[in-house]
Amino acid sequence: MTTDTAVVENSEVAKSGRLVEGSVTSASMDKTITVLVERKIKHPIYKKYIRRSTKLHAHDEQNICQVGDIVRIEACRPLSKSKTWRLVAVLTKAV
Repeated sequence: MTTDTAVVENSEVAKSGRLVEGSVTSASMDKTITVLVERKIKHPIYKKYIRRSTKLHAHDEQNICQVGDIVRIEACRPLSKSKTWRLVAVLTKAV
């Protein structure tokens, strides 16, 4: 039976989604926030780093986020047409 529980624990660890961090740009929707995620990529020819950004909709069950917060979100199953991310933690609150 220990192998069964080990398999279940490993599958739960594998299920955990991709984690990203970003800043909240909009919190006006009910239980939904818009998060701006920035990343740096190297230009293939010039070898300089370029900032790229993506806006993601995330589920905020308690409506605790405000504009300017730094949050961590994880990928999850689709909750609506555009919402496939879930709020994990608020890292820094806005002043």
